[in-house]
Amino acid sequence: MAESRTNNHRLLHGRLLARNVIWNLLGTGSPLLVAFVSIPILIHRLGADRFGVIALAWTLIGYAGLFDLGLGRALTKLVSEKLGSGREEEIPELFWTSQAMMTVLGFVGAAVFALGSYQLAYGILKIPTAIQSDALYSFYALAVSVPIVISTAGLRGFLEAQQAFGLINLIRVPMGIFTFAGPLLVLPFSAHIFPITVVLVAGRVAGWMAHLYLCFRVMPALARELAVRPQHIRPLFILGGWMTVSNVAGPMMLYIDRFVIGALVSTAAVTYYATPYEVVTKLLILSSAVSAVMFPAFSLSSNQDRHRLGALYRATTLYILAILLPLVGVLIMIARPGLSLWLGSDFAMHSYRIAQLLLVGTLALATGALPFALLQGLGRPDIPAKLNLVEFPFYAAALYWLIQTYGVTGAAVAWMLRASVDAVLLIFLAHRIQGNPAPQVAGSPVESVMF
Repeated sequence: MAESRTNNHRLLHGRLLARNVIWNLLGTGSPLLVAFVSIPILIHRLGADRFGVIALAWTLIGYAGLFDLGLGRALTKLVSEKLGSGREEEIPELFWTSQAMMTVLGFVGAAVFALGSYQLAYGILKIPTAIQSDALYSFYALAVSVPIVISTAGLRGFLEAQQAFGLINLIRVPMGIFTFAGPLLVLPFSAHIFPITVVLVAGRVAGWMAHLYLCFRVMPALARELAVRPQHIRPLFILGGWMTVSNVAGPMMLYIDRFVIGALVSTAAVTYYATPYEVVTKLLILSSAVSAVMFPAFSLSSNQDRHRLGALYRATTLYILAILLPLVGVLIMIARPGLSLWLGSDFAMHSYRIAQLLLVGTLALATGALPFALLQGLGRPDIPAKLNLVEFPFYAAALYWLIQTYGVTGAAVAWMLRASVDAVLLIFLAHRIQGNPAPQVAGSPVESVMF
């Protein structure tokens, strides 16, 4: 027990948590410089329609993680709990059981994706006839990546439970850069979508191999104890079940707008929406960096130190708001001149209002990230999942009507409203479940949490 308490203190130490947040910020923020340079080049060389398909490809690669049924997040919580209770010897069989389950799910997801590719390319999306076959083969290539994406989520979940965010970001940085630089490497040889997609998938395979290597490095016992235990399947599925709902409905509400725009307007219109979206939502790297670190910390302390858990929650929420509120205000004011300087006045005219609306929604999403992580860390993933289930039909109806009525700007309005309502409800419910997460807002108790 003494060893377990020592491990708890190490994994919950304020300096370690703060350092890991910084690692996450560097890992997710550094590729932005490459995106800033590469996106205008890709739009110019590929054209709005082809780049719109590439934007959808980036989205689909990220969204492939929905097929993991919440197992990656569940693995993080269960490994954190075993580390906190001194039961490290059970981790290897839990790790390999989750990987076996995720591999099966990955192949199921790949089959579903492949079967739907033809309808996407030739039916659902308004892709110009000249590039439909190119888009179809690109979607087939993306289907191949689904098992890799899902398995990688589990590997990353294991590393996050170990608070190994420094190692995670040694992979995240080059992978993030390659996501935007990879297509540029293809342009001298081809302006087709398929080879660009193949290069993106190859990058995902390399990332998976690097994650697996680091898992073995963090816990060498994984390489020695290759065991799949059926008794771990039920706990993983029970915990991951509600997380699955969030993994499906949450990202669907984040990304469905682009597909509805592509279906109701055009893939060229996707470019005017997706470009400011990709830039604006990068502000979420702060809340994502913090919540990724705090989720295993919340899980570790949920049954042992509720006061510290509450202080961690309140302190990190205050830090996020203190940084993002003024930053979002400034960006809203300079949205039009900024886009004009970056992509030209014509592009800015189509997109600046979209960017402003998305900025408001992004602030709301960032604010809701911590209560979302807190609820899951407390073992109540059902609460945000039920919220998503209730919100989705209202959001889908509003999205359809607003796009039909106001075009692409209507999509931004719907996205902003949904994010705002979601954040308010998550904050209210997190406070209700936790009680009063932090009795003190300022002063030494809060400051000592992070530093």
